[in-house]
Amino acid sequence: MDNQDILERIKALVEEEHVLREGPAQPAAAGTGAPDILRLQQVEQQLDQCWDLLRQRRAKRDYGENPDEAEVRPVSEVEGYQS
Repeated sequence: MDNQDILERIKALVEEEHVLREGPAQPAAAGTGAPDILRLQQVEQQLDQCWDLLRQRRAKRDYGENPDEAEVRPVSEVEGYQS
């Protein structure tokens, strides 16, 4: 996966995130809406992983290393970063 592939994946995830966030304006009936909330969380996590991978690849390239050696880090690691 190269930088362009990662950027395309990010674009697709952002589009899905917007669709999920623009969902029904009214509260969902009991028992519904949970899949959308769970999917939104998954999309947010995948976006964080993609951005992290892209940053890793760019850093490796900037320091003369092989960007293809960058790997997707687990959600638990990526979500633990401080801004």
